[in-house]
Amino acid sequence: MSTDLSTELLDVAVRAARAAADLVRERADAGVTVAATKSSDVDVVTQADRDSETLLRATILAERPGDAFFGEEGEDVEGTTGVRWIVDPIDGTVNFVYGLPEYAISVAAEVDGRVVAGVVLNVATGVEYTAHRTPDGVVARKGDRPVVVRGPAPLAQRLVITGFSYDADVRRRQAEGLVRLLPQVRDIRRHGSCALELCHLADGQADAYFEVGVNLWDYAAGALVAEGAGARVEVHPGFPDRALVVAAPEHGFEEFLNAVLDAGYGGE
Repeated sequence: MSTDLSTELLDVAVRAARAAADLVRERADAGVTVAATKSSDVDVVTQADRDSETLLRATILAERPGDAFFGEEGEDVEGTTGVRWIVDPIDGTVNFVYGLPEYAISVAAEVDGRVVAGVVLNVATGVEYTAHRTPDGVVARKGDRPVVVRGPAPLAQRLVITGFSYDADVRRRQAEGLVRLLPQVRDIRRHGSCALELCHLADGQADAYFEVGVNLWDYAAGALVAEGAGARVEVHPGFPDRALVVAAPEHGFEEFLNAVLDAGYGGE
């Protein structure tokens, strides 16, 4: 995996994400309406989600027409180059609908199944996180400056970020697990965008993140940013047959993972 390729892919990702962010901002200014629901009545999609993915797809494949493309809202595209793009056109759609400034464009590039470049761009604030893989490791930045995870802390003093499912039964089980985990940590935060939550971890704004039921497009780019900042990100079986993403600094990761599993978030 060459630095030249990961840098090239990152440049493409950033250009596409910025173009999509401009489109989403225009739609936000014009007023947001729900176009449809997906997994439940509260899992919404807007026309801006669809148009953002269409623009991302067109922008990326115009520059790299042989690549594969995997997005949340549209049809998958098979490729011939070994590169696959993984995009979430608006991560945090409910925040977007409500006007809460925590929703992002997330674009990641895989080479032969390994994520090597990614950008998470907070549309509302303009804050941009980027990461790309080099032979010496992952370089992660917030704007022009490097990001780094927080230093060691006892489990009881760690601020933890999580999220909740749109499925009512899964959400109930998440709440039951939270009752068991919450007394062991400093506190819990929930912002509503997996991609940005991983970036908050990378930027030292929390000590750990975990969530059941997120998809690859939710975490692909943010996980690379977190890795570059010094975090370990692992995907484990979660309930009910859904992915459990756990992320924390290398120091103390195992202790946090065990706390999450002991709280009942693991698969049966």
